[in-house]
Amino acid sequence: MKEVLAIALGLMTSGLAAPEGWKLVWSDEFEVDGLPDSKKWGYEEGYVRNNELQYYTAKRSENARVEKGNLVIEARKDEMALSSKAKRTQGKKTAPITSASVTTEGTATWTYGRFEIRAKLPVGSGTWPAIWMLGTNMKEVGWPTCGELDIMEFVGNQPDTIHANVHTRDFNHTKNTGRGGKIKVEHVTKGFHTYAMEWSKDEIRFFFDDKPYFHLKNDGSGVGSWPFDKPQYLILNLAFGGSWGAAKGVDESVLPATYLIDYVRVYERK
Repeated sequence: MKEVLAIALGLMTSGLAAPEGWKLVWSDEFEVDGLPDSKKWGYEEGYVRNNELQYYTAKRSENARVEKGNLVIEARKDEMALSSKAKRTQGKKTAPITSASVTTEGTATWTYGRFEIRAKLPVGSGTWPAIWMLGTNMKEVGWPTCGELDIMEFVGNQPDTIHANVHTRDFNHTKNTGRGGKIKVEHVTKGFHTYAMEWSKDEIRFFFDDKPYFHLKNDGSGVGSWPFDKPQYLILNLAFGGSWGAAKGVDESVLPATYLIDYVRVYERK
């Protein structure tokens, strides 16, 4: 509670106002240079999903660091030597391409709220940055039964399109029953934009620069359609290649590619 009050006080004194009807409960403004705050962020590590080309590293500043007021997530072509343990599990000695996926798993979770992230996206075919959430029960029930909320997905081969997606047991892309929306934005990678989601027990709304573009209502049919009455944690990652990122090929000459996050703010209804 003291931490939440301190965050709210800090925002008020800096002149940053919460959206009407909301109160701030968690944030990271990325003001201290170095590795991401370990009290707020952990890491995924290894080759994690979707046949992506990058190896996610942990506590490696080349791939994730706070610098000049931003969280910098960088995908690199750097032939990183793997540890002995990683060599055994991955079956190779080096990782040709590295990146980072930072997560609040184990540090912070939420059920309902407004999630607001200001970010600048990377450029180039193969890049696949995302802002998304997973149910904390994923290890028990698996994906997609745990539920996935994609606040923002962007693939470099669609340079003018921002996507939002919601995955559940009965509605997901593997069954061709996916539910989601998209918005066309010219030159979206040239500056910072705000990506937001408002989640309640009845509905979920997605926004680009405060413009709503996708809305999903709870149909009341149960967990197969709506597992979103349980806690979820947040993930910020930059993938390269993979099932969607490489749909039209990849261009490794765009590496290093940087994904900048100015802030992450989580609100609850007053």
